[in-house]
Amino acid sequence: MLSRLKIDAASRALEEAERTRVQMGLLSLAHPGMSLDDAYAVQAAFVERKIAAGRRRVGWKIGLTSKAMQQALSIDTPDSGVLLDDMMFDDGATIPAGRFIQPRIEAELAFVMKAPLKGNGTSVFDVMNATDYVTPALEILDTRIVRSDPVTGKARTIVDTVSDNAANAGVVLGGRAMRPDAVDMRWMGAIVSRNAQVEETGLGAGVLNHPARGIAWLADRLAAYGSSIEAGQIVLAGSFIRPIEARGGDTIFADFGPHGSVSCHFA
Repeated sequence: MLSRLKIDAASRALEEAERTRVQMGLLSLAHPGMSLDDAYAVQAAFVERKIAAGRRRVGWKIGLTSKAMQQALSIDTPDSGVLLDDMMFDDGATIPAGRFIQPRIEAELAFVMKAPLKGNGTSVFDVMNATDYVTPALEILDTRIVRSDPVTGKARTIVDTVSDNAANAGVVLGGRAMRPDAVDMRWMGAIVSRNAQVEETGLGAGVLNHPARGIAWLADRLAAYGSSIEAGQIVLAGSFIRPIEARGGDTIFADFGPHGSVSCHFA
């Protein structure tokens, strides 16, 4: 396992990369034996630095829920990150120029919890019972760690992504809020356009065959670390489209059909 000194150094480097908008090198290259537990320890230290600076935890995100993304990274499990208050944007918001390094967009469902979920064999039904409502969402991804090493060509791995707070950077909530038992989330989908050109489409079933299954996985994973999903928190269930690059001047619009839409514009 990484020493506390190395974990703290990695969290400081992540903070500096975010502040300066200059990406840092691969942790998987600097620490070849780095484990997932090490990566979550770096993530926790990174988040704690933000909370110490005045940020507030508002929820969680789940990533790498599709088979395609898991196979690309040679893993068989999702990952998770933390949502903070300064990541939240209103539907239709203009994202300030220079706010992010290399932003990308994913479409997914957000679960807003009315009761806590303390994992121990959590089921989809437990998740549904603990959920107040679900709503369409866009997640803004960013990479404070390079996607590949410029010298060796080595690509980032799961430990880089997890350390980097699962690449989370922003959230846009929109559309219609729906009770979890009022809609078949497997068939909820979106047509996602960039500047009025369709880029991606997908269905909720692409997320572990049911978006709530990712929430159940998260509740159990957090329990192993002595944590839980709390009432009032927002949980992003995982994307059902491939990430879309978001450049300056781009408008991203996700049409969820009868469930509304959600959009943002990058200045």
